[in-house]
Amino acid sequence: MRNPYDIIRTARLTEKGARLTEALNQYVFEVDPKATKIEIAHAVETIFKKKVQRVNTSRVTGKSRRQRTAAAGRTNHWKKAVVTLKDGEKLDLV
Repeated sequence: MRNPYDIIRTARLTEKGARLTEALNQYVFEVDPKATKIEIAHAVETIFKKKVQRVNTSRVTGKSRRQRTAAAGRTNHWKKAVVTLKDGEKLDLV
């Protein structure tokens, strides 16, 4: 099994993520693109010591960005994981 800190890159703190946290006890993380749902669940349980109920993943494509010159750039592709914790569990990310 890989190092959990290599799988979970960062927590995504957005307005939509805050609504998911309040309503459904779900947390959004940016994870390694090669990570599986089982690895993500194990990493969250190891790092935060909480029980995971479900993991949903999606690949987010990078956006095209225009520089001040004629050359166009692109932001990186990344993988998003929405982790649902069991009832009574809570993370303090802020």
